[in-house]
Amino acid sequence: MIHGYHVILPMYGVWLPNDPRGSWCDVIWKWELLRYGQPRPAPERKALGELTAEELKQREAAARELRYPPVTLNELQAKSIADGFAETTQKNNYTIWACAILPQHTHLVLARHTYKVEQMANLLKGGATKRIIRDGQHPFTQYASENQYPRMWAEKRWKVYVDSEEQIQNAIHYVELNPEEEGRPRQFWNFVTPFQGLPSGHVTYH
Repeated sequence: MIHGYHVILPMYGVWLPNDPRGSWCDVIWKWELLRYGQPRPAPERKALGELTAEELKQREAAARELRYPPVTLNELQAKSIADGFAETTQKNNYTIWACAILPQHTHLVLARHTYKVEQMANLLKGGATKRIIRDGQHPFTQYASENQYPRMWAEKRWKVYVDSEEQIQNAIHYVELNPEEEGRPRQFWNFVTPFQGLPSGHVTYH
């Protein structure tokens, strides 16, 4: 039985459909990107440092075809996103077991909910976007028109279902350590609920 999800939410422009690391897309809608390879729907989860010089060159060239520059969050923007997550979590009664907000992507470990995981992710992104606009920290403020902002999140998300205590604990451990892999300190957010194990006996989700 599925008890939760490990979700990755990339920022705009940092994971293209034909990214050498693989992606979640099987169609490329922007014809300019087709010059840089066909879509690669299966993510390999390789780090940028593992790509060859040619792959990096291809990725950088493809990114230059985007309408807006790839998003890299600063600390204030990450804090606004966290505040938006907190508001959305409280409003929708989510349980978030782990969260790491990094410059170009966010990791979340979510407990199962009455909403599908795709809806949970979309509401979290929407809440974060509203908050970052309210705080005056949106990365595309210079491109906004009549309070309409370009999308700062990638359209797709990566998800893995977790169906046991061991898988949940492994996902939490991975997310908690993820900032350190980028040379950053661990993160502690007030909307994160420590995992206390799964209830004993049969669990019913409505």
